[in-house]
Amino acid sequence: MKTKTTVLYSALLGSLLCGITQANVNISSGSHLSVPGDDKRGYESSNYVTNAKAVEKRSGIETNLMAFVQNPPLGLPKVPVPTNNPMTEGKVALGRKLFFDRRLSFNDTFSCAMCHVPEQGFSSNEVSTAVGVEGRSGRRNTPTVYNVAYATSLFHDGREENLEQQIWGPLLASNEMGNASIGAVLSKIRKIPDYQGLFEQIFNGKGPTMSTVGMALAAYQRTLNSANSPFDRWYYGKQKNALSENAIKGFKLFTAKAGCATCHSIGPNSALFTDNMLHNTGHGYRQSMGIKPKTTKVQVAPGLFREVSQEVIEKVSAPVAPDLGRYEVTQNPHDRWKYRTPSLRNITLSAPYFHDGFFQNLKDVVEFYNQGGIPNVTLDPLIKPLNLTNQEMDDLVAFMQSLTGENVNQIVLDSFAAPIGDSGSDDPSWIRGTHVEVK
Repeated sequence: MKTKTTVLYSALLGSLLCGITQANVNISSGSHLSVPGDDKRGYESSNYVTNAKAVEKRSGIETNLMAFVQNPPLGLPKVPVPTNNPMTEGKVALGRKLFFDRRLSFNDTFSCAMCHVPEQGFSSNEVSTAVGVEGRSGRRNTPTVYNVAYATSLFHDGREENLEQQIWGPLLASNEMGNASIGAVLSKIRKIPDYQGLFEQIFNGKGPTMSTVGMALAAYQRTLNSANSPFDRWYYGKQKNALSENAIKGFKLFTAKAGCATCHSIGPNSALFTDNMLHNTGHGYRQSMGIKPKTTKVQVAPGLFREVSQEVIEKVSAPVAPDLGRYEVTQNPHDRWKYRTPSLRNITLSAPYFHDGFFQNLKDVVEFYNQGGIPNVTLDPLIKPLNLTNQEMDDLVAFMQSLTGENVNQIVLDSFAAPIGDSGSDDPSWIRGTHVEVK
């Protein structure tokens, strides 16, 4: 006789496994699904037309995510998997369920996917810095979790060393998911009916703990590997026509005159486009020291901009807390304003850029580096003026635009098919005791 636990586990695992056949559905390559529901592309033009999408009409197709671990797309190396957390289909399915479950926040309103929005490059295109429960703002931009399996340090300041540990930072941060303690999170998960018995099935009798929750979420994130981009097909696949002429010129600049590949590394057989190190480019210094222009260009309507004085902006804005980067972890003065080198894979999907989301597009980023960053006492010696022409900067952008993985549509569609944890009358936070049950 099947128990309730067995039925729940079978449904969870079956949901993931059915993607093995559904993944054969003809899903066009590219990234046309990777846009916000309220798409603001072209908003700078007076001819902008709203192109919002109805979320309730959105449907997904489940994908065999394990395939992206077992056979990483062209351009990526073997996925590093810790020996104490081997990959299993059940573990990935459970981690996927947790990632999209709003009940993991203290008031049941906020999930991991509400900052790491799948259709926004698993980042947040619509805000410069993250916004958590109850609209609480953070200091830093939401980093993408595409290819996060390869990261040797996590967060912009590199303060965590593996995915299993990393998840507890957002779960407990007051301006992210807002939980009071580790125990509060675990107690809630144990009491939610549709989790009862799942952890025990997947972790050999072990229920929800600090380690098993972290292991499940880490397993799901290790499947989000995206490559086989036009660049990969040109460089590693030797397809001569896979890149445009401008992108090829950009690649030559990237690896030579511009020196980008010094930090955003490219190997002979694979490329992560990051050195997994931390650098001071000068931007953090400028922001921390309050070095600001006298006026800022502000868009007030499609195609309509106004120069607003900094004095006015400061009157209507809360002061931003200084951000000293890696120094806040080590207290080493040499680590001031150092931030982790992001991978450039899928970079066009994860705007805005830098640790505080200051730069809205890739051309602005290239212009910043072209000027040599911002001078300061601990500026990385690799940062210096590049003397690129405007056309050369455009070519660099064209190259970075060629780094979008072929399988991002599959990954996004899978996320659309994921269960969304929402509170119900059987959940521990449901309020009872009156003639109306409310949350």
